[in-house]
Order: sequence, then structure tokens, then C-alpha cells
Amino acid sequence: MSTKEAKSIVLLSGGLDSVVSLAMAQKELNITLALTFDYGQKSAEKEIKASSAIAKHYGITHKVIKLDWLREITRTSLCSDAEIPSGEALNNPESSAKSVWVPNRNGLFLNIAGAFADADGFTNIIIGANKEEAQTFPDNTRDFIDSVNKEFKFSTRVQPRVTAPLIECDKVEIVHIALMHKVPLNLLNSCYKNTEKHCGVCESCVRLKKALEANKAFEYIKQLFEE
Repeated sequence: MSTKEAKSIVLLSGGLDSVVSLAMAQKELNITLALTFDYGQKSAEKEIKASSAIAKHYGITHKVIKLDWLREITRTSLCSDAEIPSGEALNNPESSAKSVWVPNRNGLFLNIAGAFADADGFTNIIIGANKEEAQTFPDNTRDFIDSVNKEFKFSTRVQPRVTAPLIECDKVEIVHIALMHKVPLNLLNSCYKNTEKHCGVCESCVRLKKALEANKAFEYIKQLFEE
């Protein structure tokens, strides 16, 4: 069976990395299902809205999975009343990463996707792991992806393969790829906060805005960030 005939899943948050990973992977894989997770994060509503629009754009079935219990055990700023790091706080990457850490998030999401794959014969699972975030988030590294693929050889019968198309890319390169592939960047939500538009000051916003500026994609800065 060719990769275009076999079914694949994408983990879709509605942010830059997951959307561009989808755009790249769908050229070789038959991606038919997008999974978005609501674990009580502050930006959940915006993530779901963005992911729904993106899945519709690419003609993919979209499913939202609620994980209320994950919010209960997530005591960092993405889900609690704590302030999301911005400004000078971002100068300490280790502290900033710790402030937005969600317990075993990517490991959990991939294992849930693995269950879908095992139940319905999906051959690939796409995740937006990338080189830039791997510097501070260990669940974005190639070693992490390789370890999950080894796990699936024992924990599933289908043995789906986790694929990270952007594993060697930083944000500037990812935006460049997005522009080349005509990814609908206007539909994105990469912001950690629950604001109408991107806040522009959280770590995710800062990374995205700098990458857009480096690629002279000023029209998207206006659409995503400016009131």
C-alpha cells in the first residue's frame, strides 16, 4: 500500500508548526484526521477555532478531544491563574519553558493518536516538532520522536510511524516553507493567551512575529497581531 493510499493523522493545534507540518506531509501522505486537544489551556477556544478552519481548508475530518483531568494536574501558566511569561522573563529560556510546561503533553497526545491509529489502521502520525523549540522542550527532539516510534512497535498492532517534517527547521525556515506552500497563515493561532488577536508578547507570539518579519511577511503580522 502506498503512502497516498494509507490513512494518516495530524496533531493540529492551529499554530504555525502543526499547520506547516500538515501542509508538507499531505503532499506525500493521505491525511484524513486532525486531532486537537482541549486540556483547559487559556487559548483552547482560539486553538479549536483555528484548527477547525485549517482542517476545513485542507478537507480533513477534525476531532476535538477534551482532557479535563490534564488541566487539574497542570499547575503552570498555560492552564492556571499564573501569568504567562513575557518581556524580560523570556530572557531566561529554561525558566520560561518551565512556566508553560504541561505534564507529558506531547507523549500523551501521541499515545492518544496511537490509539486512534491502532483502532482504525492509520499508518502515520504527524507532529509539528521542530529544531528551535527542541532547544528548550525535550519533547520536540528527534530522540523523543525516535523513542515514541520504538514504543509503538510494542504498544500497537498497526505500528504507526510518527513523522516530524520540521524536525530540522527553525521558525524562520518554517515561515519560509509556509509561504512557499501557500499555507493559510491568516488562519493561525499560535498565541498562549486568550485574546482576540495574538498578544504579541508571549514566547510563542514573539517567535512567530520575528519569523514573519525575517521573511518580510508583513501582511500576516498585520492580520494576526494588529488591532
